[in-house]
Amino acid sequence: MPRTKEKPKTHVSKEKIENVKELVDLFDKNNTIMFASIKGLPAKNFQRIKKDLSKDVTLKVIKKNMLLRAIDNSKKSGIKGLKEYVKEDIAVLLSQSDAFELAGKLAESKTPVKAKVGQIAENDIVIEPGPTELVAGPVVSELGALGLKIEIKAGKIEIKEQKTIVKKGQPISDGATSIMGKFNIMPFSVGFIPTVAYDSKEDKIFTELVIDKEGTLKTIKEYFVKAKAFAVSITYISKETIGFLLGKAERNENALSALIKEDNTPQNVEAIKI
Repeated sequence: MPRTKEKPKTHVSKEKIENVKELVDLFDKNNTIMFASIKGLPAKNFQRIKKDLSKDVTLKVIKKNMLLRAIDNSKKSGIKGLKEYVKEDIAVLLSQSDAFELAGKLAESKTPVKAKVGQIAENDIVIEPGPTELVAGPVVSELGALGLKIEIKAGKIEIKEQKTIVKKGQPISDGATSIMGKFNIMPFSVGFIPTVAYDSKEDKIFTELVIDKEGTLKTIKEYFVKAKAFAVSITYISKETIGFLLGKAERNENALSALIKEDNTPQNVEAIKI
């Protein structure tokens, strides 16, 4: 009988085996295992963020097959769900912090960068009125092409009115990119973008990890203003409303006093005597 050919054994280097063991050990020791996208992140920004996080976070960039092997060998069964999120251009972050605290640190570590032609604006990009350090010259026609109203004072350009040069959702033109560069406007930011995290204490995988602190704070402030206005309207007393309620009471007292004075005329008094 013909002998069946045995499949050649895949040789795995000692270095790779040690790297996988190290990663498994980190998985088992840390509370949070997070994957973050580093696609398009410049090397200098990567190194800066890595340095900033080094006190509380262990950061690894490892090949897909080694990462999958480490997940399979971890003692934590819940971590297996991370396998479907293993992709190219990701960093593995390991920390004792919870997933959302770590995501918050990543949000704070982002760096503002200049816009590139063709990028889609995430928000309206606005040029504010006021004096500039730009000297009158070819830039005057560049500003005019974008609809900016200007005035020359002492040889320098002053913006007369606020102007939105790119609206949210629109691609950024070459002209707008040039002007933003002159005004040092950096409408984008780069950094680690968390995609998924496993929390050992919760034994859960979280996929909604992008934290917008400024947006959340803005929303909270808006709700607070609305809630305070409602509380004042129903005369609900608290340290936040007492000043408004006292002011309202004073205005009502003044209005009532004015009405009493108007009614207390000699004609009315005479009429009462009759």
